Amino acid sequence: MRLGIIVLSLVAFAAGFVGGSAWTRGSAEPAPAAVAESAPGTAVTEPSPGPPAVAPATVVPVSLAPAQVADALSDSPIPGGLSDDEVRNIRIFRDASESTVFIYQIAYRRDFWTMDVTKVEQGTGTGFVWDQRGHIVTNFHVVDGGSEFVVRLADQSEFPATLVGVAPEKDLAVLRIDAPRAKLRPLPVGTSAGLAVGQKVLAVGNPFGLDQTLTTGVVSALGRTLTSPSGRTIRDVIQTDAAINPGNSGGPLLDSSGRLIGVNTAIYSTTGSSAGIGFAVPVDVVKRLVPQVIEKGRPSRTGIGIEALPDHVARRYRLEGIVIMAVAEGTPAEAAGLRPARTSGDRVALRDRIVAVDGRDVRTLNELADAFEAAGGPGKRVKLSVLDEDGNTREVEVRLTEF
Repeated sequence: MRLGIIVLSLVAFAAGFVGGSAWTRGSAEPAPAAVAESAPGTAVTEPSPGPPAVAPATVVPVSLAPAQVADALSDSPIPGGLSDDEVRNIRIFRDASESTVFIYQIAYRRDFWTMDVTKVEQGTGTGFVWDQRGHIVTNFHVVDGGSEFVVRLADQSEFPATLVGVAPEKDLAVLRIDAPRAKLRPLPVGTSAGLAVGQKVLAVGNPFGLDQTLTTGVVSALGRTLTSPSGRTIRDVIQTDAAINPGNSGGPLLDSSGRLIGVNTAIYSTTGSSAGIGFAVPVDVVKRLVPQVIEKGRPSRTGIGIEALPDHVARRYRLEGIVIMAVAEGTPAEAAGLRPARTSGDRVALRDRIVAVDGRDVRTLNELADAFEAAGGPGKRVKLSVLDEDGNTREVEVRLTEF
């Protein structure tokens, strides 16, 4: 069967997302991902303290400055008579709070009567120290639309921040502050590959602007999928019942050893507040993308060197798969013999379309990008199922590259 000549009106496609300090999802769909049965790593075990001695309550003088109050609390003894789990929670929170920051945007407002311009605080969120060079990791939707940012550390000192780069497709962003190294305490980074449903997690953040708040819970589910602010799918998302509220966005999700396992990003709620279902971007994604964002301002793009027909145009004409409109010279697509559409004026004769990658059907550009990412990124080889204009399907092997 021949597809023939189709007259297409190619329309430029753009997608946007306006995000605030909290990203609330109305739905989330489970992906058929296998769940590991063992928790990652070895949990920190506290030495047996013997009979607990009851410590006196710590009195913090009200005349102290905020930074002094924070120091007094962090140095205060842990009360006696607590369970090992409570002691561990306290120690993890005290350590993690030194690495967790409060982020707010600065906007300019002009007074209607005097025409004076003043700075005001707008969108807020959470972030955490990534390294001692001053890099701060947070959510993309926390910084989206902002022009000036301020980062407040645990000791209440504030620093102007510059935006290093963003990865909207995974709802991640990186800021940088010029702060003394002694003030910058990066979080220990764990892995999300071996997480198990039921294991304990702790979330640290600034919900509703309340600095340094701890909530605890468990991993409720694994393998969830969310749609990022850019419209791309975030896969293998961690679901937790640890309370995540507006302002927690961008904060760390920790395991019971205090290691970073995810970045809190969204809640499932009909009210805008936590309903016991929160989501976090897995740390293995964060570890892969953040160094790329720091180096280049954006993540590496994986592809084969084609330009494709926009999804909405393909849907309009009920075209199956990814329609190849152009093939760049010297790219893996050209080497594999993929054929682009032929154009003459406003008439387009379609030829090759990608309908599957490694046996997995692809219907949209997002699904194609997800398939390339699942294959392992640049340097990996994938097998494409290609449908030609006569309705015949052939298999083509191609090596992924970075663009």
